[in-house]
Amino acid sequence: MIRLVELSMSDLEQIKDLFRSVFMSPPWNDDWSDDVQLTHYLSELIDVSTPLVLGLYDDDRFIGVSIGRIKHWCRGTEYFIEELCISCEEQHKGYGMKFFELIEDHLRNMGIHQIFLMTDRHMPAYDFYRKLGFSEVTELVSLFKEF
Repeated sequence: MIRLVELSMSDLEQIKDLFRSVFMSPPWNDDWSDDVQLTHYLSELIDVSTPLVLGLYDDDRFIGVSIGRIKHWCRGTEYFIEELCISCEEQHKGYGMKFFELIEDHLRNMGIHQIFLMTDRHMPAYDFYRKLGFSEVTELVSLFKEF
């Protein structure tokens, strides 16, 4: 049975395991081998004043996570997703679409009617989000400075 569960800092270890397994694999190939750095990164996303961390389970198997927060904005309250992933073994099986259906139902029940997220235009996630009905905000740009 597929189900959505709200997670918290007490679930950090299972979130780290899933996150590491997904994002250290293609196409991302991120280096999350430094456990201290990963713990800090995920803790900073989860331990905020309005967290909403959602886990996707198929029976007892933890197969997906959405890490975000509730953000109050002039156009209303939104769910700002910082990170989202589905287990590599379960990708391309419809779990991502089902996850978003469950997330949207959960948000509707909370009185939230919008989701905001960012992704790399050149990664498969971009096409996935577009297929789910997400629109690109062309007025926004991401900026970065390294020194």
